[in-house]
Amino acid sequence: MRPAPTLLVLAAAAAFGGFAATAIRDALHAPASATEPAAASALPAPAVAALPAAVDGQPMPSLAPMLKRVTPSVVSVHAAQRRQVSPFGNDPFFRRMFPELSQERIARSLGSGVIVDATNGYVLTNHHVIENADEVSVTLSDGRTLAAEFIGSDPDTDVALMRIPAERLQAIPLARGGELEVGDFVVAVGNPFGVGQTVTWGIVSAVGRSNVPGVGFQNFIQTDASINPGNSGGALVNLRGELVGINTASFNPRGSAAGNIGLGFAIPVDLARNVMQQLAATGTVQRGTLGIETQAVDARLAPGLGLDEARGVVVTRVYGDSAAGAAGVRAGDVITAANGQRIDSPVALRNFQGLQPIDTPVTLDVLRDGRPLKLTARLRALPRDGASYDERLAGATLADLPEAVRRQNPNARGVLVEKIEPGSRAHRNGLREGDYIFAANAGEFRDLAGFRDSLADRPDRLVLRISRGRSVGDLIMQ
Repeated sequence: MRPAPTLLVLAAAAAFGGFAATAIRDALHAPASATEPAAASALPAPAVAALPAAVDGQPMPSLAPMLKRVTPSVVSVHAAQRRQVSPFGNDPFFRRMFPELSQERIARSLGSGVIVDATNGYVLTNHHVIENADEVSVTLSDGRTLAAEFIGSDPDTDVALMRIPAERLQAIPLARGGELEVGDFVVAVGNPFGVGQTVTWGIVSAVGRSNVPGVGFQNFIQTDASINPGNSGGALVNLRGELVGINTASFNPRGSAAGNIGLGFAIPVDLARNVMQQLAATGTVQRGTLGIETQAVDARLAPGLGLDEARGVVVTRVYGDSAAGAAGVRAGDVITAANGQRIDSPVALRNFQGLQPIDTPVTLDVLRDGRPLKLTARLRALPRDGASYDERLAGATLADLPEAVRRQNPNARGVLVEKIEPGSRAHRNGLREGDYIFAANAGEFRDLAGFRDSLADRPDRLVLRISRGRSVGDLIMQ
C-alpha cells in the first residue's frame, strides 16, 4: 500500500527540520565528543512536522546566550533638531518684521547605535541618524539615557561617531574583515519603529554590493534579516557575537509602508573601523584620488582602442602632479580592474577610490594599444583649504561633490564650498558656505583634482562660476 501524500510531506518536513536544527547547532556549539555512543546518532527522527526538543541528546540550539553578550552594546539614538516656524512661512520680509511671532519646534528622530569602545565611550551610528541634530542622546539597554558628544561624521559612507560617558559600558568585539561569505548566518539588532530593542536574523545574501540608488560610496553587505526604520546604525553580528556590519538601509521601491522584502544593507566592519579611526583622530575623513578623468568604454569606442569587447574605462585626462601620472598612466589607457576588482564605469572607479585609505597601493590592470600591463599607484589626498589652490580662496574649505549627488546625476561637475571663515579673503570675495563652483576662467572641471589642475598656472585674473540655490553667477576673486 502506497503512503498517503500528506504523510510523505510531514515526513519530509520533519527530516528537513532535523537537518536544519543540527546545522545551526554545529555553528553555535563545539563538535560533540568522539566517544559518544554511535547509537545516539542512529535514532530515527519523529515523523511529525514539529522540531524536536533535543537533537542527538543535545538541547535545541538558541541564539539567546550570544545575544545576552551582544544586546548591552546596542543602543537607541535620539536626535533632536530645533526649528523656528513662522506663521508667514518663508516670506523673508514678514519674518524680519515680526520675529516675535516665530515659534520654536523640535523635530525628533530615532535610530540605533553600537558601543565599539567602552574605555573611550565611542558609539558608531549612521550619519543620516544624527544629521543636522542640535542634541543627541543615547539610551542603553539597562535604561540609562546619556547625552552624546558628536565627534564627527562622513556623509559619503554614512558613518558617524559619538562619545558618551564611559561608565559601566560594554563594547561589542569587531570581527576580522574579509571572512564574511554569502550564506553565513547573521543577526540584526536595533530599535525599529521605536518599539524597543529587537532582534531579527537571516543570512548574508551578497557582499560588495555597490548599486544601491541614491547612496554614497558603497561596498554593502546585503542580508535578508529584516532592517526597518529605526534599525539604522544598529549592529549586524555573526553567530560568535562579533560586529560584522552597521545596519544602514533597506530597499523597497514601494517605501517602508510596504514592509520588509528581504533587501537590507549594512556597512562592512572594516570600512566602519577605518572611518571611525579617522574621525576619532581628526574629526574628518580624508580620501585619496588617482587624479584622472575617465569615460566608459562602449561598443563604439572599443574597436578604436584595440578591444574585442566593450569593457573598462578609458582615461581621457591625467592631471599634473597626480598619483596616476606618477604611476605612468596615460590618456588613452583602458583601466579594466583595480586591486583585482573589475572596473566597468567611472562610477565604479570613483567608488573604489572612495573606499580606500590614503596612501593605499593600487594595482591597475591596464590595456594600452590592446596590450595588457599592470601599473602601481598610491592614492594621494588633496588639500581642502582654499589657500592651497589660490591665495584668493583663503578661508574657504573645499570638498568634492557628495557621491550621492554624483550617482543621481552622473554629469554633475564641480566642487563644494563646505565652510567659509567669516571675514576671510574668500568671504570678502563673495563665496558662501554651500556654494558649488563648477567652472573658472581656465575652464570647467569635475572635482578637486581638476580644480587644482585648472589653477596650476596661478592666473592673474580669477573668475569663478558658481551655483547658489537656484541661481548661477560669476564671482571675480580679488
